Amino acid sequence: MSSSSSSDDSDEDMILQILINLPRPRLFRDRSNPLQDYDDLDFKLSKETFMILLHMIGDSIKHKTNRSSSLSPVLQLLIALRYYATGAFQMVLGDHIQVHKSTVCRVIKTVSIEIARLRPHFIQFPSNVAEQQKVQLGFFRLHQFPRVIGALDCSHIRIQSPKSDIGEQFRNRKEYFSFNVQAICDSNLKILDIVARWPGSVHDSTIFDNSFIRAKFENNEFGNSYLLGDGGYPCRNYLLTPLLNPRTDAERKYQKAQIGSRNVVERLFGVLKRRFPVLAVGVRTKLSTTMATIVATAVLYNFLLKEKDEIPPEFDNHVIDIELLQEIPTLPIHQLGNAERSHLINTVFS
Repeated sequence: MSSSSSSDDSDEDMILQILINLPRPRLFRDRSNPLQDYDDLDFKLSKETFMILLHMIGDSIKHKTNRSSSLSPVLQLLIALRYYATGAFQMVLGDHIQVHKSTVCRVIKTVSIEIARLRPHFIQFPSNVAEQQKVQLGFFRLHQFPRVIGALDCSHIRIQSPKSDIGEQFRNRKEYFSFNVQAICDSNLKILDIVARWPGSVHDSTIFDNSFIRAKFENNEFGNSYLLGDGGYPCRNYLLTPLLNPRTDAERKYQKAQIGSRNVVERLFGVLKRRFPVLAVGVRTKLSTTMATIVATAVLYNFLLKEKDEIPPEFDNHVIDIELLQEIPTLPIHQLGNAERSHLINTVFS
């Protein structure tokens, strides 16, 4: 009897081990219509605008497989938009939408690259006279500053440590890792140009000096138009910066108009980071994916402007204080545009 009982126990143990070692059954979750499960706040844009965007990139992100468990273009785009809208860890995002972290990483990379490829359609510098005059009129209506075609500045986008030989190149002056991203915008906060490839340790003026847009201005492709920048840039005949110590009434008028007009690009970065908080809390992906993410959010921003999709209200109206100009640093280098700036002050602001 005891022998039979021992044999039964042995059989049960063997069966239990077999059951334990059986592969876990695959769970096919219902992802058929996520549009019904999320509202506009989840997408950070209206569902109508979402469908327009999906139509533009859907074929490019569709899996070339007949497997029923592959992620649909709808769900892939939703994952990327949720990432842009929250900056959440990919594991948390995956748990929320019920996909694995590695899948979330691949989706963010794929979707970001495809959205970034839409850049030529949505981020364009005014190329003809009519477009340039329209932008100039917009700036003139702000503070009566003539012939301005764009406001220029840079902003740091926090990233995780690259953990490589080039890691320290990304540590900025505030001692965290970042990309230093250059943008030019018009008076309506529309992005006209963006450069998102430079490490955080690189100075704003270096980024501009090595940009295509600077070469175009040097080649006189924009006529007598101006860019406006802060004191971190050298003054040139096409790039006007604030004065260090304005003394006359004309200089103070110029200073107020220059700062007020240039302020739009600072507001742009604020609105962009509020619309896509991943840019504010930090991007935790590989460098190549991070660059694609930054450009993709810029493309989405302009796309939403075009579709008149509501942008979150700003925290304040950012009042310009003329006394703040004493704190603006000026580069201690030869200012090639001083003569052009002085001529403008004497003829327009006097």
